[in-house]
Amino acid sequence: MSTTSKSANADARGARGNGSAATASEIEDVQGRADPRNLAINKVGICDIRHPVSIAQRVGGHQSTVATFGMYVNLPHEFKGTHMSRFVEILNAHEHQITLESFKAMLGEMTERLESDNGHIEMTFPYFIDKYAPITGEKGVMDYEVSFIGDRIGDRIDMHVEVKVPVTTLCPCSKDISDYGAHNQRSLVTIRVKAHEFFWAEELIDIAESEASCELFGILKRIDEKAVTERAYENPKFVEDVVRDIATRLNEDDRFRSYRVESENFESIHNHSAYAMIERDKDQPNG
Repeated sequence: MSTTSKSANADARGARGNGSAATASEIEDVQGRADPRNLAINKVGICDIRHPVSIAQRVGGHQSTVATFGMYVNLPHEFKGTHMSRFVEILNAHEHQITLESFKAMLGEMTERLESDNGHIEMTFPYFIDKYAPITGEKGVMDYEVSFIGDRIGDRIDMHVEVKVPVTTLCPCSKDISDYGAHNQRSLVTIRVKAHEFFWAEELIDIAESEASCELFGILKRIDEKAVTERAYENPKFVEDVVRDIATRLNEDDRFRSYRVESENFESIHNHSAYAMIERDKDQPNG
């Protein structure tokens, strides 16, 4: 390449650079413009953003997983928009180990940086637990869906933890009226709690599995299949039984101040699911 060509290219690059050399203070903040419609927005932010996180385990150590986040604040009527990049900056600053306490801190930082009164963050992630077959002890892996949900309204912060736990249920009616056998199905138990004291998400998983007809396993040999089939047969549960038995356990534990328990049975002999839900706030009058 000739010297003349190099100089021309350098001049061109310099011209382009000068055209985009405005500092941040010189670029208008369009989001900060006034909005004439006089309509506040309840929630504005980012959703469905995936980010690596590290979660403490009850057995010790930490588990690396990938969480899907939603991060929102309220927007007063006078502002045109919010600053979306700040949500990602806050998330990047907390990408390492996440606990309920650090999650709470992230919620507070978000509302302060976005200059909002109210904020909401939810993160959902797959959580893996080693489980051993009941007879052979074969090691398998079960995955569960866990969510942290945080709301800040003014100075008040509420934190909830939710787990989704697949289990087996066997129909008591089918067992009672049939000469042999009984229909059973995969069920999904969802427990959401607010607690005033520390607890492990694994504790909620334990409660859900112990109050089903039988828990699920990642791997089973024939003798294990026999054991879990017979356990379910000996422990029939309606969908109503499942939510009532779990609610009873949560009522007895003072750490859990409010809860919602749901169970959906994906019926094996019907073209519909069976569903039940119990919700309670112990801190409310008559709760």
